[in-house]
This record gives sequence, C-alpha cells and structure tokens, in this order.
Amino acid sequence: MADVVDRKTRSRMMSNIKGQNTKPELIIRSELHKRGFRYRLHDKGLPGKPDLVFPKYKAIILINGCFWHGHDCQLFKWPSTRREFWQGKIEQTRIRDKGNLAKYQKLGWKTLTIWECALKGKQRIGKTETVENAARWLQFDNKDAEIRGKEPN
Repeated sequence: MADVVDRKTRSRMMSNIKGQNTKPELIIRSELHKRGFRYRLHDKGLPGKPDLVFPKYKAIILINGCFWHGHDCQLFKWPSTRREFWQGKIEQTRIRDKGNLAKYQKLGWKTLTIWECALKGKQRIGKTETVENAARWLQFDNKDAEIRGKEPN
C-alpha cells in the first residue's frame, strides 16, 4: 500500500513527533508533582536520559509510547508500508530499552515503565489509578515494575 501523502509531507509529520515532554509524560509528571514527589527530567548523567529520575528513592520512571517501543497491546500495530524498516527501527528501540534497564539495575536504580496504554485506549486503567500505582511503587516497592492497560477479556 502506497503512502497517502508525499515524502515531504510525511517527513514534516514525522519530525513533529516528540521524544520528550509527550502528553502521557506531562500527565504523569504533573500528577506526581501534585502529590509532593520531586524529580529530575531527562537526566543526562544516566544512560538513555530517563524521563523522570527520583534521587530520593533511587528510582527511575520511564513513560513509553506503545508504538515506538513495540508494546504488545491494542495500541500497537505494525505499519503496512515499509515493514522491514519499521521492524528494524522498533527492534533497535527494544534492544536499547533492555540495555538501559540492565544499566540502571547495575547502577542500583529501580525502574518503573509506564506504558501509554495505561492512559489511553480501550484497555486503559486511567490517570488516577496509574499515578496512584506509581506513587505507591516509589514509596514502598524496591523491585522493577511496569504499569500497562488492562488485559483484554
């Protein structure tokens, strides 16, 4: 299937996709800040410049888009065009994510991955439950974890 827009338009559209300060990230940041949690943003001193760094808790929160990170949920669908390109790109992202998680663990940081599907889509658990789970994890859990949307019935 051919692209529905020309190369120049597609290039402009793709360049507008943000890697930082995404809507899900802004929601989580705002809600955690309201609850009194203080953090650093995109710490350049850590591998992969994680989204939120909580030095007090020795914790990192990563907020991942389901498409860009190839999440196994209802929001992820392989593009029908340029399949090899997208498979390579998404697989490289998965490899990089796995490597960064291993590096964080080696450095003594606990990590929480919040997937976009927790906040968006038919299986979302919603903003309140997502943030409450994240806050509880920050304060009381010492293991790596993830928050995702509900499993389909």
